[in-house]
Parts: sequence; structure tokens; C-alpha cells
Amino acid sequence: MKHIVILVFLLSIPFSSMSQIELSDARKGVKTSGDVLLVAMPLATFTGVIIEKDWTGLKQAAFTTATTLGATYLLKYTVKKQRPDGSDNHSFPSAHTSILFANAGFVQRRYGWKFGAPAYVLATYVGWSRTFGKKHDWWDVVTGAAIGAGSAYIFTRPFAKKHNLSIAPVSDGIHFGVSASFTL
Repeated sequence: MKHIVILVFLLSIPFSSMSQIELSDARKGVKTSGDVLLVAMPLATFTGVIIEKDWTGLKQAAFTTATTLGATYLLKYTVKKQRPDGSDNHSFPSAHTSILFANAGFVQRRYGWKFGAPAYVLATYVGWSRTFGKKHDWWDVVTGAAIGAGSAYIFTRPFAKKHNLSIAPVSDGIHFGVSASFTL
């Protein structure tokens, strides 16, 4: 009996060490920065929407977020793909990426590329951080990005066009400024 217990223990060692990958400090730092952006970006967007008193945009963001989360978690709990680090079986698709691409898509679609381009850059960084941190494969991230951006494009209507916001040249033709004319 003692030999069987020892044999089972020895056979389980390789599998227990494979169950979760230990990350280097650099990978942990990148993973943590992605986690911070998961909270910071939507919070900054929400704050901007409130400051602008863009209640229609807030409603559109809520629909975008609900659709993104619903589709993402439906797939996570249906597909049950194991994470690259072996921590669980909820890898597909990346929720971090879907949420931040929904945020970036909303910002770009609602307020234009001036704000949308940096949001997409940060969302892309978070997607990369999820693969670098061994939480997802690239197709988990690409699918999450498609779900998030797609949801934003379905529910979000441009704010800038409705309020005639446009980039217009300043008199010397070198610098650019924003001109606005509001019609009520």
C-alpha cells in the first residue's frame, strides 16, 4: 500500500507542475498593467460621458457593454477552452480584450478618431498583455476584440456628427483646431 501511495505521488508531480505556469516578474508586470487598464479605461470613458452630459451615449455604452459581456461569457462557459497557463478552462474569448475593444469602439464611434485611436492602442496593448501573461492565445484575443468592437458598432451612433463637431484648419493653415456649432 505504501508503494502505491508513493507511486501515485511521483506520477502526479509532473502534472501538478504543468497545471499552472509560473510567470517572470516582467510578465507579471505586463499582466498587472492590463488588469489596471481594464478598470481605468471604462472609468475614464464613463467620466467623460458624464462630464459631457451625453445621456444618449451613456445608454448606447450600456447596450454595448451588456451585449459584449453577454456574448463573451456565453462563449466562455460554452466553449470551455483551457488557458495557456492551465489555471482554468475559460480562455475563449478574452473578456479583458472584448471589454476594452467595446470601450474603444464606443469612444471612436461616438466621439471620433481623435479619442478613439488612443483607446484602440490601449485596448490592443491589453490584448497583447493577455497573451504575454499566458492567460490567452492570440485567437482568444482576436475573437474578444471582434465581439467588443462589433457590439460598439451595432449600438453606438456618432455624437460628433449630430453636434456638427469637425476638425477645421486655423487661419494660417498649419495648426488644426476644433470648431463646433450646436443646433438645438
